[in-house]
Amino acid sequence: MWVAIALLVVVTGSVAFSFLTPWRFGEVASNWGSIDDTVLLTFWVCGVVFVGVGLFLAFSVYKYRYRQESKARYEPENARLELWLTVITSIGVIAMLGPGLFVWDEFIRVPAEASEMEVFGEQWRWRYRLPGADGKLGTTDIRSVSTRNPFGLNDEDPSGLDDVLIESNEIHIPVGVPIKALLRSKDVLHDFFVPEFRVKMDLVPGMVTYFWFTPTKLGEFEILCAEYCGSSHYLMRGKVHVDAPDEYQTWLQSQPTYAETIEAIKLSSQDVAAGRAIAEMNGCLACHSLDGSEVVGPTWQGLWGRSETLIDGSIVTVDEAYVRESIVNPSAKLVDGFAPVMLSYDLPESDMESLIVFLRSTEAQH
Repeated sequence: MWVAIALLVVVTGSVAFSFLTPWRFGEVASNWGSIDDTVLLTFWVCGVVFVGVGLFLAFSVYKYRYRQESKARYEPENARLELWLTVITSIGVIAMLGPGLFVWDEFIRVPAEASEMEVFGEQWRWRYRLPGADGKLGTTDIRSVSTRNPFGLNDEDPSGLDDVLIESNEIHIPVGVPIKALLRSKDVLHDFFVPEFRVKMDLVPGMVTYFWFTPTKLGEFEILCAEYCGSSHYLMRGKVHVDAPDEYQTWLQSQPTYAETIEAIKLSSQDVAAGRAIAEMNGCLACHSLDGSEVVGPTWQGLWGRSETLIDGSIVTVDEAYVRESIVNPSAKLVDGFAPVMLSYDLPESDMESLIVFLRSTEAQH
């Protein structure tokens, strides 16, 4: 008796919670409201089955409770019951999976007018690439990825020279424009997920996956990695800004192309030599190797653009701001595994610039 009452309380409480809970889906900000429809349909089918099974269990526990004068009747088969269970179960499965198959077919059927956006994931950050004036993304090869060429673009492909490179976790897209997202991974399995857009897809090493969507609301939305990708997985976040067309074009024109990036990092041998002389004169190379070996401080081989784990567990990307801060205030952001023994240096601006030029060249030279 008490078991039957407990089952009724569980069923009743679950139904009441489903209707009274304050936790609901957030507002959808893309064309994929049909994703919500399929999830809610699955919820209702499972809910009806849950209530039916729960009430049947409560009824059975009460009706067939132990009574000394009652005896169980052995019935090994019941064709009618088995037929009904098969039919009802099949209808429930079709009701849950059928609509999802139609939505999935639409999810990967990209409109011809959709513009492309590449999402490039690595531990633990996002990068983005947009087509330039020719409207076409250049070809890539993961083996070509380097600090100079973080996306692995094919230097022999002229269509990639005008590609717009976004070296940031934040990306801007125009409202109301269909977008095909091409997803690549540099290292391990990641998952690009924008909850308000109702879109997510794995980034699989060695292949390009994709989906498409049309942003429908202006605003700022969070990007998450929905696949555990390593110790700092929780830091792999970003933002997508949905802009009005004129605002988007203003932002786009301010972003560098691959050709401009190559030109910006072309460093003269004279500048590099001057920077190395400053490093030697100030004793930097006594603590920082150029061949990958660890001495007193982190190696300078491949330093520029590298992600470093700090003693507090956070991740920092080695760029000009980080280098400057580390020279002036070495204890501000200590790399995990190294002692705080570096002295503070107050270099003239010209020496600082030359040293930064040398640091940017270390990977290519060594």
